Amino acid sequence: MPISLKPGPTVFPAKREDAMPFDFEGVWREMEECHRLGLAKAIGVSNFTTKHLDKILAAATVPPAVNQVELNPVWQQRKLRAYCAEKDIHVVAHSPLGGLKWSGSEGNAVLKSEVLAEIAKARGKSIAQVALRWIYEQGVSPIVKSFNKERLKQNVEIFDWELTKDDHIKIGQIPQKVVNTANGMFSPEGEFTSVDLSDMEFFEE
Repeated sequence: MPISLKPGPTVFPAKREDAMPFDFEGVWREMEECHRLGLAKAIGVSNFTTKHLDKILAAATVPPAVNQVELNPVWQQRKLRAYCAEKDIHVVAHSPLGGLKWSGSEGNAVLKSEVLAEIAKARGKSIAQVALRWIYEQGVSPIVKSFNKERLKQNVEIFDWELTKDDHIKIGQIPQKVVNTANGMFSPEGEFTSVDLSDMEFFEE
């Protein structure tokens, strides 16, 4: 998250009063120095909105190569994906199957999606495979986490088939719901005056 906390032990959820303004330009200059020194082949960001990227690009000599964000059929990030495509920033999807247990959300909107279940049944695939294939067909790279060997195998069996135009229309009509919000990183204690959560654009859709 593009959020900065006061120096000290990192504990989550953090107190809101411990939040500090994030130095976008200063942090990015140091990232560019790592790139210049050969310590990183490429540099990028995570959970950055279009507003955050505007701040980086205004000062960058090396633009971000990637922006890793929550992205799945239930949170499609259309505005952000269009912006990143225009700026030649590759998008990587974390939580591609909707799993974020620490967020306190109830259920899994991706794996419980009736639309995805219907497509999966018709195609002889799992819901997870349909979700991952949809992400792949958007030109996005999904990061999937599993310790189950069978699911690991299924997760890579998405490259020898395609979704239909009708499948894409149905997925495009799925109601959108973000799971990963900055609110989940902070306890209800204290005042939250240093960071503007509205800048996170969680409901940009």
